[in-house]
Amino acid sequence: MQCLSFNLNSSAQSFPSSPQSQHQSQTHPNGLNSCPPPNSQGNSTDETPRSSTTQLSPSFNLTDEYTRALQTNSYNEIRSRIEDQVHVENSIETDGMEDSYQLSLSQVLHPNRESVHQALRHTDPKATLTRLVSTYFDHSESISTLCLELYKCISNARFLYGPVTELLQVFPNELSSINHSQCDWAFDIFLKFNSLDNPFPSPDSHNFNEMRRSFSQLKEQLDQRLHKSRSRGRILDRAMTRSAICLIGTVLGVAVTAVVISTHALAAIVGLFATPLCPIYVPSRVQKKHIAQLDAAASGSFFHIKDLDTIVCLVAWLHDSVERDKELIRFGLERGRDIYPIHEVVKHLRNNHGKIFDQLKELEEHICLCFNAINKFRGKLLEQIHLHQYTDS
Repeated sequence: MQCLSFNLNSSAQSFPSSPQSQHQSQTHPNGLNSCPPPNSQGNSTDETPRSSTTQLSPSFNLTDEYTRALQTNSYNEIRSRIEDQVHVENSIETDGMEDSYQLSLSQVLHPNRESVHQALRHTDPKATLTRLVSTYFDHSESISTLCLELYKCISNARFLYGPVTELLQVFPNELSSINHSQCDWAFDIFLKFNSLDNPFPSPDSHNFNEMRRSFSQLKEQLDQRLHKSRSRGRILDRAMTRSAICLIGTVLGVAVTAVVISTHALAAIVGLFATPLCPIYVPSRVQKKHIAQLDAAASGSFFHIKDLDTIVCLVAWLHDSVERDKELIRFGLERGRDIYPIHEVVKHLRNNHGKIFDQLKELEEHICLCFNAINKFRGKLLEQIHLHQYTDS
């Protein structure tokens, strides 16, 4: 039942946190990244990400935004695709696990790895832009791998809690109504629950923070490159303005001078003023295309970090909740099949059971939203790369 290890080597658009996640604690006791504030992942209803610096208007309704995000065609398509692949993988023997994993990822990750490699094959591998873009594609694939594995963990968690759900539906609330047959049934369910591993990875023992750190470093590098490119563009714009002013002054000077000097001298003056003193700078089309690619990768990185924060927070809560339930059940098992301790264990399980399934549903939604954002930004970046290649050919 234990999901595969998430100690991954870090290889748009995002969506608002669900209303429920606003009530979670902002800092995990184990030092995890805190859950992002509700307005850090806001999106417009047309699935276009809001600027990270944009303040939400007073009329912004987080619940409505989140509901709309879950109703988009792209969300429903990616969710259906993920569910199909998880179902297929669960039916495949573990001997073919690696092959089935690659198959599943290729089915839900678009553009897939092969499409990206084909596009990057026509770029300069030593160029800084190529390195940054390639790193973004690798990191986004790593998050996709994580999301796919966590989706399987959700399926495993529902399997783990299935018998407990059945028990809670029929087990009496009143101590006086419980019989020994029901106690035996509950005890057997507790034994089964205790024998299975926690389906969720411990944030302490897996490399969630390493993945976030890698994306944060990439975002910083992309921002620095964007700043440098845009500064260079502004310098060229100012140079063009000065050149235009200089040229106008030259023409006026030539016009005045033409009144008093000969035609041959006029040509010499035009050459003197216009050529060495007033060079004209033309902005590079290539530079603008590079900025478009950097901007797409930087925007994607920003939103993926926010999505990862939310997902890690939910996984941490679910992992800890399962551990608490296992500890509670072990407490009951140690006291045998007596009615009173079993009644107490069932009572405490009942108090937290609904919340666990709410959080499973929310994690499932955020994984699909994250996948949707990954595919959107990968597609946007690949489109910019192709546009660059086609216009230069």
